[in-house]
Amino acid sequence: MPGGILGRKVGMTQVFTDAGVAVPVTIVKAGPCVVVQKKTPEQDGYNAVQLGFEEEKEYRSNKPLKGHFARAGLKPMRVLKELRVPDSNSYQVGEEIKADLFKAGERVDVVGISKGHGFTGGIKRHGFHRGPMTHGSKYHRRPGSLAAKGPARVFRGRKLPGHYGVERVTVQNLEIVQVDADRNMLIVKGAIPGSRGSLVLVKNSVKARS
Repeated sequence: MPGGILGRKVGMTQVFTDAGVAVPVTIVKAGPCVVVQKKTPEQDGYNAVQLGFEEEKEYRSNKPLKGHFARAGLKPMRVLKELRVPDSNSYQVGEEIKADLFKAGERVDVVGISKGHGFTGGIKRHGFHRGPMTHGSKYHRRPGSLAAKGPARVFRGRKLPGHYGVERVTVQNLEIVQVDADRNMLIVKGAIPGSRGSLVLVKNSVKARS
């Protein structure tokens, strides 16, 4: 099985351990995903599988995508995602990947798009300190000196106010608390990026602690 699955963030809640301790968790509706295409070293130079997630009405797909799915003998999918695998020949086009790919107690990394916060100042966006609020100070939440006296310009990459959020974020080494294979639900300990209903990728952790 590939080391990941696509899903939707349902929301957060809490579960209780046998000792009565409340544990914050996030519920993810993971899959089912379908293998749409295989990439092999002989043909593509690397091993990977392309997963499709959520069936879509045919009229919403363009001609190239319709042909791509027709070659695989599948209905059009809303989401396509390619995942690297050790050996793509061990998978079959049309094979279904479900939430039982993972087991309770395993560690995973969750990738998603963070919530958007619009245009924000340096304090909220980068954690800058504010200036004094009393004694006649007129400097409160502004960026301050840009340290550009010599070259008389602002260097690229300077931390300034601007658009905050809507970025690809990976939260690593989260524990799977419970797997509901019948409803394709994963219960993951802690918070994951994105708003409710957003697309996420759950994959094997690269820094799993033993």
